[in-house]
Amino acid sequence: MKTSTWADPAARALHSGGASETAIYTMVADALGRRGVTNGKLLDVGCGSGNLYPFVRDRLSSYVGVDLVRYNGFPAGSDWVEANLDQLPLPLASGCADVVVAIEVIEHLENPHAFMRELVRLAKSGGTVVMTTPNQLSLLSKMTLVLKNRFNAFQDVHYPAHITALLEIDLIRIASACGLRDLSISYSKSGRIVFTPFHYPRAVSKLWQREFSDNICLSGVKE
Repeated sequence: MKTSTWADPAARALHSGGASETAIYTMVADALGRRGVTNGKLLDVGCGSGNLYPFVRDRLSSYVGVDLVRYNGFPAGSDWVEANLDQLPLPLASGCADVVVAIEVIEHLENPHAFMRELVRLAKSGGTVVMTTPNQLSLLSKMTLVLKNRFNAFQDVHYPAHITALLEIDLIRIASACGLRDLSISYSKSGRIVFTPFHYPRAVSKLWQREFSDNICLSGVKE
């Protein structure tokens, strides 16, 4: 693909397809359940097609998607805000949402610290912030690093869509510095078996979640 095409943020956004794995949406819904979220406004930053909505709609009073392009299939009747996530602040008021979610977004962005601060800004005091990203500490990612000198989700085929690889400890440090407390890490419990196109049985992934999960979720509460 031509460099000029990749220089267009909308082209990079469309290349992603605006969707993630079902296991990731389930991971986010489970995180909200553990946080006791049962009502309120959810802001889905980098919403893509809005595929999170069916997994969390029973916990919400309203759903707002934020992204650079409006993908086909975005939930009818939900609000949508156009924004380039690399250009902050976003065109939204501080404290505008009870829950702020960013699914598989931060790895696409130039400044993860600034993005985390923005997510926290958008949440109400006492509100919940949830984000997911590829799990660099999975067995698959560690093996790819040893053999190819790069993490699994940051190989040549992923560039320049994926540009920021963050470890679990990085997420915790950034979130804490940006004003989140009561931090929690969880895993997708879905991971590809090394050297194959197949996934581990869920029973195995549940036993060794960090090692056998392709994605990680951080959640916290705004101070």
